[in-house]
Amino acid sequence: MTSAGSFYITTPIYYPSDLPHIGHGYTSVAVDTLARWHRQGDDDTWMLTGTDEHGQKMLRAAAANGVTPQQWVDKLVSESWFPLLKTLNVANDDFIRTTQPRHEEAVQAFFQTLYDRGYIYAGEYEALYCVGCEEFKPESEIVDGTGPFEGLKVCAIHSKPLELLQEKNYFFKLSEFGDKLLELYKTEPDFVRPDSARNEVVSFVRQGLKDLSISRSTFDWGIKVPWDESHVIYVWVDALLNYVTAIGYGSDEENFARRWPAYHVVGKDILRFHAVIWPALLMAAGLEVPRGVFAHGWLLVGGEKMSKSKLTGIAPTEITDVFGSDAYRFYFLSAIPFGHDGSFSWEDLSARYQAELANGFGNLASRTTAMVERYFEGIVPVPGEYAEGDRAVQKTVADAAAAADAAIERFRIDEAIAAIWTIVDELNGYITDNQPWALAKDDVQRERLGTVLYTASEGLACACRPAVAGDARGHREAVGGPRCGRVARPAAGSADPRGRQLGILHPGTSVNGLAPLFPRVEQS
Repeated sequence: MTSAGSFYITTPIYYPSDLPHIGHGYTSVAVDTLARWHRQGDDDTWMLTGTDEHGQKMLRAAAANGVTPQQWVDKLVSESWFPLLKTLNVANDDFIRTTQPRHEEAVQAFFQTLYDRGYIYAGEYEALYCVGCEEFKPESEIVDGTGPFEGLKVCAIHSKPLELLQEKNYFFKLSEFGDKLLELYKTEPDFVRPDSARNEVVSFVRQGLKDLSISRSTFDWGIKVPWDESHVIYVWVDALLNYVTAIGYGSDEENFARRWPAYHVVGKDILRFHAVIWPALLMAAGLEVPRGVFAHGWLLVGGEKMSKSKLTGIAPTEITDVFGSDAYRFYFLSAIPFGHDGSFSWEDLSARYQAELANGFGNLASRTTAMVERYFEGIVPVPGEYAEGDRAVQKTVADAAAAADAAIERFRIDEAIAAIWTIVDELNGYITDNQPWALAKDDVQRERLGTVLYTASEGLACACRPAVAGDARGHREAVGGPRCGRVARPAAGSADPRGRQLGILHPGTSVNGLAPLFPRVEQS
């Protein structure tokens, strides 16, 4: 797996008005896994996450709680969103808040550039607005209300009445960028992934784009328009700019040049903002478009999208308190094809944890390290001559590692885990077939015992990938050195004379004191 320049990847910037649920956690661990994978391969990696703190919804929530908007967002971020990262063991490099001066100042500079380049004009706007989405709704997302909202137009997502807004606003000339966007999608077919998301975006743009209202004048909780302080910048447009303001746009051009452009991973409900509006804004400002936008599906509970307002939200701690953060990561990233919707159930989580993690991966890790400790005083042995079965295992490991890396390039984390699982299955069978505990009883078989345990330990080192166990760094470093990712085959004619295929594990490494991975969970 190779990459040109920096691997910069972002989560969407979360709106902290509600408590985090497992849908937010799903996106965060997916992006964290991709970032960890690239770091493990020595890429110049940077992961960004953060919170979007402006807008009318936040202003109303603060007023309802009798505090200022800034006090309200400070409370939400400190009590709920920072802890989410710790709960899920997310190793982000930066966390940006849209109320930070570094963001606000750079946003104003960006919009001044658009204004100076002739892409913003003043006009009047009348449309139905959803405060929950912080968005003027297209006809496709407006439905007739039922029950208490009968006779009203409601948001198809939130099922709450829409507000008719009439304002004098500033507009961005989005309509001028339709052809440029279609050319982008044509020349870079992987710009939007998966294919279903790309097809949706292309179809939407082909229908014609309307200019975008990019300011509000009826409230003041936002970043002021630099040439007209009676307006604040539309919250969604303000939020999109976090991806460039966090890496130094307008303040640290060296770092900005090093990091940009980025890959964005977003939920499919905010795809158009990222795949249509965002690249158009960048084009207008004379900046590079992102390297790509990947839209994942929704987590469904009881057949409905995760939602606090519909009481289907599940806090990540409800899972991590029982199964741990690694199980959370593994389950959501393996059980759901990345890019598709997926249903969550406690029964499926529990069953997969016991079968695949506790009995599969965890058992493999514990018995391999336990035998190294028992028979070689916790020191990975020097292998002897390889037999045909050993080389078969090494080939399986190398093939799986290559397949996993190729899957990560396609943002298919689920396929990467499936590839790695062939290592787990192969090694469990290899240990059963070779019976190291029986070899240990015969001093004549000492070298063979060392070869078997070295081969098993080396395969285990390669299986300790971020997608399987983000918290397994200690195991990975103990049994495979600081980096045991990307397995490169030896060049022709340079293979170890004993037929060694991998060469990622250093004999003499200590495995003493490693904590068990994925212990069995007793549930009442």
